[in-house]
Amino acid sequence: MELEHLYGDRVVILNDPFINSILTPFSTEKVEQPHFTEQLKKIYSHLCAFALSRELKTEKVKVATRMSELHPDCPLESEIFDRNQKAVCVDLARAGMIPSQVCYETLNQLLPPVNVRQDHVWAARKVNEKKEVIGTTLDGSKIGGPVTESTVLFPDPMGATGGTLKSVIEYYKENVDGPAKKYLGLHIIITPEFLKRVLEIPDLKIYACRLDRGLSSPEILRSVPGTHWDKERGINKNSYIVPGAGGVGELLNNSYV
Repeated sequence: MELEHLYGDRVVILNDPFINSILTPFSTEKVEQPHFTEQLKKIYSHLCAFALSRELKTEKVKVATRMSELHPDCPLESEIFDRNQKAVCVDLARAGMIPSQVCYETLNQLLPPVNVRQDHVWAARKVNEKKEVIGTTLDGSKIGGPVTESTVLFPDPMGATGGTLKSVIEYYKENVDGPAKKYLGLHIIITPEFLKRVLEIPDLKIYACRLDRGLSSPEILRSVPGTHWDKERGINKNSYIVPGAGGVGELLNNSYV
């Protein structure tokens, strides 16, 4: 199930009771470790499966089953992921560490492990003395090779301003051999401001569990998302999502800095 919106066909927002039933308590003040991490893993297992089913190539196969000895003329016919394709998961430390690991482990079960890689990028918001976000700092990376013809996944929970994701993809385009086949952003919560910024990247597609635009006027909130995109607001002056879920990276690591 998907949310109706007018942000274009490169944005997919789920409207799924299963995900909502996990994500709603995940967003409240009462959630804490270890339940918080367990919920995050469940959310990303579902989101990753949904996105991969849409984005990876498939092939039709016939295989023998454990019943084939008795019924040799009745093979199993199925459509599975084409095992000749490549994928890269990018861990955007710190909030993206566990989401990326979930996606990486999932891909290793679906494709030959030699075709799957996980990269690591240390990225953080750059803020001024008023705690306002003014940019992104990239402090380092461990990138394991080219991304040529690879589907590159960025599983980053909170899509607030879009600055970090945009900066990291631009870094890959400028510094890592390619080109990639496509870039996918996998997010728990996104905002209209995030979408406006990251969709400047033409080969990026966004998958998200929830759209938050809580600081919009009541009139805007009654409209189909994207109808009045320029008037929609989902982040406060410190670039935190509203209603949001607070600092996910802080909760994941029990480190409130």
